[in-house]
Amino acid sequence: METNNCIKMPDIQAWKRVIAYVKHIIFPGYFEVCPGEESLKQAYITAECQRLQLVLAEQLCPEQAQLFLSQISDISRLLQTDVEAMVANDPAVDNRDEVIFCYPVIQAMIHYRTAHVLHKMGVAIVPRILTEMAHSLTGIDIHPGAEIGEYFAIDHGTGVVIGETCIIGNHVTLYQGVTLGAKNFQTDEQGNMINVPRHPILEDYVTIYSNTTVLGRITIGEHSVIGGNIWLTHSVPAHSRIIQSKEIKQ
Repeated sequence: METNNCIKMPDIQAWKRVIAYVKHIIFPGYFEVCPGEESLKQAYITAECQRLQLVLAEQLCPEQAQLFLSQISDISRLLQTDVEAMVANDPAVDNRDEVIFCYPVIQAMIHYRTAHVLHKMGVAIVPRILTEMAHSLTGIDIHPGAEIGEYFAIDHGTGVVIGETCIIGNHVTLYQGVTLGAKNFQTDEQGNMINVPRHPILEDYVTIYSNTTVLGRITIGEHSVIGGNIWLTHSVPAHSRIIQSKEIKQ
């Protein structure tokens, strides 16, 4: 999906409008007033798409703007799975409306999934601007370069950090305070850091509980559960259960 990088100097307010239009298109009626009748709602979504296109035309070159617009349906599909993941994972949820209105993970994932598309297109700076907006709003810090699959859930969310080269599969759930970070950094002969894969890989159906730190290019096998307050720097096979060691009395 990479394109030549022809971005202009980013306009922060313009990119805030981009996020607003994306929200209106994908979740019509939740973040603004829109018509209730289906035919009128479709006309409203079309109008919001046109407004989005105008803002993008000011910030990106034409081929980038068109490429991003062609990805809106996929962004929408992925975000709908994120909503469903929270509904399925949290017994405190009464309905999907509550998740969309109230859960910080949805705000964070709107920003991340938008930013990730722009990142894959080769757009500079803007993807980080968008995810840092979400970081400020929610306390959830996701690098736009991370690869995150379908049905992704973060419960509570405050303090979650997901590094640039993370690969996260489908149906993964994280809790507050989880860090998916780098253990160390490689450098070249001049001592400059090299951008190589350095963050964890989480396979499908992994759950990581609160305040756990997972570091380095390690793999957490599918259907594994990592308990809270764990420091993990080695790979674990599928179906693992990692919990704190019992107290050792002297």
